[in-house]
Order: sequence, then structure tokens, then C-alpha cells
Amino acid sequence: MKLYNSVGPNPRVVRMFMKEKGIELPLEAIDLMKGDNRREPYLSKNPSGQLPALELDNGLVLAEITAICEYLDEKFPANPLIGSTPEERAETRMWTRRVDLKICEPLTMGFRYAEGLGLFKERMRCLPEAAAGLKAIAQDGLAWLDGQLEGREFIAGKRLTLADILLFGFLDFGIVVGQPLDPANKNVLAWFERMKARPSAAASA
Repeated sequence: MKLYNSVGPNPRVVRMFMKEKGIELPLEAIDLMKGDNRREPYLSKNPSGQLPALELDNGLVLAEITAICEYLDEKFPANPLIGSTPEERAETRMWTRRVDLKICEPLTMGFRYAEGLGLFKERMRCLPEAAAGLKAIAQDGLAWLDGQLEGREFIAGKRLTLADILLFGFLDFGIVVGQPLDPANKNVLAWFERMKARPSAAASA
């Protein structure tokens, strides 16, 4: 197997997931800044043109970070980050979906339509007029999550899961591109600092 890798929060999430599980795979760099992900030969591997992608030994290429991480969790079952029971896996998927829709997606689109517009305007349909609203939606999601995190070490309670790794990767990116954490969200801030202190955070940066 090998992972097609690049800059950006999506590949970083998979790298951090792998570090937490102790998985080492060869990485092949794709230059996203030059748009190499939007042309051949990469498009033959992943027609969506997104990164990362995981190429399996049988030639199958998996894209989408949740699909990649779930596959790796099943392929390397030690230290499960999705869950070891149907209930744990369902809970992880629920929280992963929530943080993705409420926070990660609007945060990312807010960046692409504003600070990242120069890079993305020729690659996808961009709506600059929607940028501020999308950023506000992400902040609303974080305010909601702050209440859910009261008394919890991780998003799903005592278990570190893909939901934590996904959210951390995007929030860490957001801070760099002009979407800082609101100091009023004290539970989110404490959770973020706990995640930032994990060895996998520095190792995947």
C-alpha cells in the first residue's frame, strides 16, 4: 500500500490517524499547489482529484478520509480508533459526521471562497459572497460542540476516535488561515490543547 500525500488538512488527518495506530506506509507526494492532483496521471488513480488517496496492493484506490481511516482501522485492528463494538463504531461515525458537517466542511469552504480563492477559483465553483456565512456556520458548530464537551476528555467520551483527529486537523488548519478558536469556547480550547500535545500531532504536521 501507499498513500498519495500533499499539504492540507485532509492528508494530515490520515497521517495523524496512522501515527496514532502505529501504521507506517510509503508516501507519494502530489503537488497540490501546482494542481498536479487535477491532471493525469493522478486523475487516473482518483477521478475526484482530491487528496489523499490510498492505493491498495491489489490496485484499488480508496479516496475520502473517512473511508481510508475506516479501512486502515479494520486492516490494522490493534488500537481501534473507530471502535471495537458495533455501538462504539456507530458512536464514532455519528460524531465524525457531526463535526464534518457542522464544522470542518463550512470552515474549509469559507477558506476556499476567501483566503484560498486565488488557488481554488480555477479548480471549482467558488462563491466568495458565501465565505463569511460559512465561517460563521463553523463557529456556530464549535459553540454547540463546546457544550457537548463538558466533562469529556474526547468527543466520544473517554475514547480517542477519528472524530477527534478529523476535527483537530481542520481546526489547526483554520487557525493558520484566519479562523481562530473563540476563547469563549473553553471546553473546545482545552480539548484542542490536549490533542495538540499528543505526539501524533507534531509527527503528522
